Amino acid sequence: MLSPVKPVHVQAAADLHEEQRLDGWRREQTTPSLAEVFGSIKTRPTGPMWRKLLAFLGPGYLVAVGYMDPGNWATSLAGGSKFGYALLFIALLSNIMAIILQALCARLGVASGRDLAQACRDAFPRFVSYPLWALAELAICATDLAEVIGTAIGLNLLFGIPLEIGVILTALDVFLILWMQRLGFRWIEAFIVTMLGVIAVCFAIQIAMADPVWGDVIRGFAPTVEIVKNPAMLYLALGIIGATVMPHNLYLHSGVVQTRAYGRSVPERREAIKLATIDSTIALMFALTINASILILAASTFHQTGQTNVAELEEVHSFLSPLLGSAFAPTLFAIALLCCGLNSTVTATLSGQIVMEGFLDIRLPPYLRRLVTRAIAIIPAAIVTIWYGSEGTAQLLILSQVILSLQLPFAIVPLVMFTSDKGKMGALIAPRWLTALAAVTAIIVISLNVKLLWDFAAAL
Repeated sequence: MLSPVKPVHVQAAADLHEEQRLDGWRREQTTPSLAEVFGSIKTRPTGPMWRKLLAFLGPGYLVAVGYMDPGNWATSLAGGSKFGYALLFIALLSNIMAIILQALCARLGVASGRDLAQACRDAFPRFVSYPLWALAELAICATDLAEVIGTAIGLNLLFGIPLEIGVILTALDVFLILWMQRLGFRWIEAFIVTMLGVIAVCFAIQIAMADPVWGDVIRGFAPTVEIVKNPAMLYLALGIIGATVMPHNLYLHSGVVQTRAYGRSVPERREAIKLATIDSTIALMFALTINASILILAASTFHQTGQTNVAELEEVHSFLSPLLGSAFAPTLFAIALLCCGLNSTVTATLSGQIVMEGFLDIRLPPYLRRLVTRAIAIIPAAIVTIWYGSEGTAQLLILSQVILSLQLPFAIVPLVMFTSDKGKMGALIAPRWLTALAAVTAIIVISLNVKLLWDFAAAL
C-alpha cells in the first residue's frame, strides 16, 4: 500500500531537522513547531536587504502584543497618573531588556530548528521537562487571565455586555484563528498588525487631545536618581519592568519565526537570524511607543489634574471625557482596549499550542489541538473572573502578574543556556556579548520579579 504523500512544507521541515541534528541535544527533533504552517511563507534569498526584510516582518508583531497587554496598561496608567513622565525611562529600559531576550528566541528557533518548548523536551530528562511544561501552562493561564479581563472590559465599555458573558465570548477567537490559518499564516499576522494600527490611531488622537508638554515628555526618558530614592516610585518602576517580559512570548517567538522558509545552510540561517531580529526589534519599538503613549496620556490628564491614584481600566474610561472635553475620548480608549485584548488572546492561543506540542510531542488535528489548548487556558480564567466579578479585576491582574513572576525564571534560564551552548547551536551560537547582556537582563528581571513577589506576600 502506498504511503501518504506529506505536504511539501512538512517534508521540508523533516529534511531540515534531519540536517540540523546537533550533538548537544539528548533527543532528535522530528516534528516541526506549528507543523501546519512551518516554512509556509516564502523568503527572498537574493535581492536588496529591504525586500528580504519584508518577508520576515510579522512574527515580531505577534510578540510585541505580549508587551502591551492589559497588565502593562495597568502599570503604565498607575505610573503616569502618580509620577507624571518620570517613569518613561523605565519603560525604555524594560523594552531594551525585551529586545535582547527576543533576539535570543529568534536565534534559538532558526539555529536549532526547535522552539523553546521543544528545546526543553530535547535537552532535559522528563522529570525536568514535565514540571517545566506544567509551569508554562500555568503561565499561559495567567497570561490569558489578564487578556480575557481586558477583552471583557472592552466589550462591557463599548456594548454594555456583562463582564461574565464577555469572558465566555472571548473563547470564540479560537475559531477566528482556525479560519485565518486556513487562509495562511500571513492572515493572522495581518490581523494582529491591523489591530495594532487601530490601537496606535486611538492613542494618537487621545494624546493630541491631551496636548502634553513635549519637553517634559523628552526629559522623562532620561534616568533620574529620584526613581531609586522614592520608594513608591521604585515600586511602580519594578512593576513596569516585572510586567514587561512575558514567559509565553519566549515560547511564541521561537516557534513563529520558523514559519519562514529560510535556507538550510549556515550563511542562510545566519541571515535569517539577523532579519528576524530586526523584525522583532522594530515591533518592540512600536510596543514601546504604545506603552509610552499610555503613560503619557495618564500623566497629561490625571497627574496634571491631581488624580494620582488612577489604575483601574474602568476608571480611566469614565474620567477621560470630562478631562479631555470630548465624549469620543472614552470610546477611543475602549476600542484600543478591546483590540489589545483580542490581539493578546490570539497570541496566547498560539503560545498554548506551541507549549503543548513542544513539551508533549502530541499530534492532534489542528481544530482539536486549538480547542484543547484554548480550553486549558480560558476555563480557569473564566471561572476565576466569574467568581470575583467586575469588582475584582484589579486583584486578578495583580494575581496574574504574580503567577508570571513565579514562572519567568524557568523560561529565561533555559533560553540563555541553550543559545550559549555551542554543542546545541553549532556555528550559530550567540555572541559572547549578547549572552552577557542576556544574562544580566535575566538576573535583573528575575530579581525584580522576586522583589515584586516578596512585596505581594508581605502585603497579605
